[in-house]
Amino acid sequence: MPDAVVIGAGPNGLVGANVLADAGWEVLVLEAEPDPGGAVRSGETTLPGFVHDRFSSFYPLAIVSPAMRAMELEAHGVTWRRPPVAVAHPAADGSVALVGDLEATCASLESFAPGDGDAWRRLYGLWERVGGGLLEALLTPFPPVRGAARLARALGSADALLDFTRMGVLNVRRLGEEEFAGEGAARLLAGNALHGDFSPESPGGGIYGLVLAGLAQQVGFPVPEGGSGELARALVRRLESRGGTVACGERVTAIVTAGGAAAAVRTAHDREVSTGTVLADVGAPQLFRDLLAGAPLPPRLDAALGRFQYDNGTVKVDWALDGPVPWLNDAMREAGTVHVTDGVDALTEATAHLATGLIPERPFLVAGQYAAADPTRQPPGRETFWGYAHVPQRVKGDAGGEGISGAWATGDAERFADRMEMQIERVAPGFREKVLGRTIAAPPQLEAMNANLVGGALNGGTAQLHQQLVLRPVPGLGRPETPVPGVYLASASAHPGGGVHGACGANAARAALRERGLVRRAVGRAARGATGRGRP
Repeated sequence: MPDAVVIGAGPNGLVGANVLADAGWEVLVLEAEPDPGGAVRSGETTLPGFVHDRFSSFYPLAIVSPAMRAMELEAHGVTWRRPPVAVAHPAADGSVALVGDLEATCASLESFAPGDGDAWRRLYGLWERVGGGLLEALLTPFPPVRGAARLARALGSADALLDFTRMGVLNVRRLGEEEFAGEGAARLLAGNALHGDFSPESPGGGIYGLVLAGLAQQVGFPVPEGGSGELARALVRRLESRGGTVACGERVTAIVTAGGAAAAVRTAHDREVSTGTVLADVGAPQLFRDLLAGAPLPPRLDAALGRFQYDNGTVKVDWALDGPVPWLNDAMREAGTVHVTDGVDALTEATAHLATGLIPERPFLVAGQYAAADPTRQPPGRETFWGYAHVPQRVKGDAGGEGISGAWATGDAERFADRMEMQIERVAPGFREKVLGRTIAAPPQLEAMNANLVGGALNGGTAQLHQQLVLRPVPGLGRPETPVPGVYLASASAHPGGGVHGACGANAARAALRERGLVRRAVGRAARGATGRGRP
């Protein structure tokens, strides 16, 4: 009987399993898919010799997150590769805003408006002061006492704290307008904010844009050599070196309770594994409504789950290219991650289409290329390229007028992939002539490959303010503990949400360790009292 069963071998599940194994627990990880990694997997999806990241692709949070740093992935086989330019945002006029080394970033932004280079130095200087405390506050369980105190010390005064609090609720459009005269920095901030489901007008988007742009400047947007799957395999190797086990092809269908607490898990193969501790790296609705379907749960929780909001769906395309992308601006060749849309207004238009249930006419693409950073991913002289764009969870129409229905039936995915390619063509004429092969994953395919990506949602639930901190996944939860003793929510549906930082799994594991310690101390006190050996 294992001390704990972890449901799901995504990065959160594997980090949580490792934290428990480090404490001496016997841990079994059950994964539904044939291979571990969740949304951190890679493979040859287009043509032989082209290694594509099947889901997520770059990992600044894996470098700075305390939970991931503790895994010492480099000692278990991960070699990080960093492109010379972390992220770039080109436009159809040939201009490019980019984050490279600090001098390159400032020169890029200065080209849009005199003084914007120095403005970036000031804003990045703020990030250097507060970034560590802010990340600690964001990535640890609520309330983040230590991280908040560290952040307050870094700011140094009540006035500075008030100013930073104001920045924390700004939308990213307003942040760009206040800090910069030109549109280059605004592009970079707004594009990074949209990684986290924040439109240019969403409250809180400014600070999220700063977090990702600041990390791009500080640590780059690194990728594991050989593909994202190397990160997952390193976590598995680390776990196995500590006696843990990962079993793939084992879909958990139920968590069995006894006396209102966790007692076992049951798989699709009718296998039942007894355990008193379960870490669930699954979405909150799946945990409470499916896996715990027979458990008595508070009525308020069920009602709150009815309001749970997933983030937008996604269409991801992988391309095998016969040579480098023919960018209008040669500076783009050194970029790893690329944002494809003209500027903040174009982002607003695309996100307005999403908000009104329309397939965007000109979708915003987060894209990437690997040859500059990792030549192992493609044959010499070729390029491995990817891009994803968001679509509504419930489609009401097509702003592009092509009749894409959102059922993703015959031709829908192909037409939308063509639309994505036309967006790339605007900043890289001749791109389509370079395509040797492509694979398309629309929302149904993404969910079929990873059940946590419901409707193609990448973040385990929207990151908007109404579903963050103590409101994530539902009001009043905000921590990995659930109403069922011994069951912990360890997925991106839990605070702090999406991203490959491992914090959701680590937080759940520490909660389990803490609860086990409390139980042991309570049993010890009861035993001492029964034998008369306790203190008077």
